[in-house]
Amino acid sequence: MAIPEFLNQISDTIWEIPVSYKEGMRVPARIYATHKLIEELDEAVYDQVTNVATLPGVTKYALCMPDGHFGYGFPIGGVAAMDVEQGGVISPGGIGFDINCGMRLMVTNLTYNEVKPDLKKLVDKLYQRVPAGVGSTGFVKLSRNEFRQVVEQGAQWCVRNGYGWEEDLELMEENGCLKGADSSKISEKAIDRGFNQIGTLGSGNHYLEIQVARQEFIFDRELAAKMGITMPNQVVVMFHCGSRGFGHQVATDYLQIFLKVMESKYGIKILDRELACAPFDSPEGQAYFTAMKCGINMSFVNRQVILHRIREVFSEIFGYSAEELGMHMVYDVAHNTAKLERHIVDGRERSLLVHRKGATRAFGPGMGDVPQRYKEIGQPVIIGGSMETGSYLLVGVPSGDQTFFSTAHGSGRTMSRAKARKTYRGEKLQKDMQSRGIYVRSTSMSGLAEEAGAAYKNIDDVIEAAELAGISKRVVRLTPIGNIKG
Repeated sequence: MAIPEFLNQISDTIWEIPVSYKEGMRVPARIYATHKLIEELDEAVYDQVTNVATLPGVTKYALCMPDGHFGYGFPIGGVAAMDVEQGGVISPGGIGFDINCGMRLMVTNLTYNEVKPDLKKLVDKLYQRVPAGVGSTGFVKLSRNEFRQVVEQGAQWCVRNGYGWEEDLELMEENGCLKGADSSKISEKAIDRGFNQIGTLGSGNHYLEIQVARQEFIFDRELAAKMGITMPNQVVVMFHCGSRGFGHQVATDYLQIFLKVMESKYGIKILDRELACAPFDSPEGQAYFTAMKCGINMSFVNRQVILHRIREVFSEIFGYSAEELGMHMVYDVAHNTAKLERHIVDGRERSLLVHRKGATRAFGPGMGDVPQRYKEIGQPVIIGGSMETGSYLLVGVPSGDQTFFSTAHGSGRTMSRAKARKTYRGEKLQKDMQSRGIYVRSTSMSGLAEEAGAAYKNIDDVIEAAELAGISKRVVRLTPIGNIKG
């Protein structure tokens, strides 16, 4: 596709749409991409990111990361920081329906040669222990009232109840609990959809993957070692999931509330109803913010229980405790969030509500909220690729301030799910992957077809763009050998 005339190329990886492009734009829109990725970009992204640039309080730029593609309201890969002292808004469309859909990475002291003989048995047992697919339910049984307590306490509840280690908490964004969550702001329908889903993967692009850190794909051995990758062909485990039906219902509920009050009560007019919003400091905005925190915490809990189950399975298969197998977390990063953060803009520190929709926080060295063990190197960044290709471990860098310390979150789709189902057959894909040394279990063959590698951008292209732009630095490329899909 030809590059649109309205795009101004700022650098090899930054493209800008000026405020003159669309009436109502308060700031320019910027897209982070190489020339190749811009040529492949879905045209709808231009419309979405410039719509975001019209929202009240938007600061500096409306941004789209290298994996950007069409989404609900914001493009997926969209980032926008709202100045809460200047009438900034909060928007569910800038956060996403799967609140805190995020990534977790764990190392082991096993090598590929040690795991390979038991790989099929390992994946099969993980498939049994970590429920996947639409409507799947977990083994943690809670009452509705207990669930309300859990989503206020986050992963700290898990550790207190034997589903994790104390050190796990240090290695999660927000230490596994975003403070200020208020379950009284959650509907009964949201509780219904979430209270029995803890410890489940869900469907869509969620997965649990066994991977290998091959020597030839370690780009910075010193940084890799500081994050626990120290051996040739070391086996690691990565998984991607979120707040399931609970988060979806929270977003749905408040989207409807915002549509009712946005214009009639606050006089806010928007170009796309999917960007429904409310002033952050309004009663409705604050109610959603505290409800969204419950979604964030539920997701941390979900991933923590899954981690617990993974440790159990590895211990059973290999005959050693999880501690003896060195099953320590590297980090847990969140996507689909809005967080209050302090950032310097035009020489002045400001309080901003940073929306990251399908984008990853990537704090640099020395920044607050980076775990002590990573202070010198920066926050680990986990970016998942397709199940056929590979994923990446990166770190945040000082020059990430240009995107409010945000980077990509995955490969980014290039093909709709419907088209992927028509183009690929899940059964054939499963066999092809097995012939290439990747053993896959899925609850749905049509769902597997939706996740074909060719339905996504090239993960290497996305990472190259992020690194060239100076918004994160690659450390290790991780190769899949076993995968569980919803």
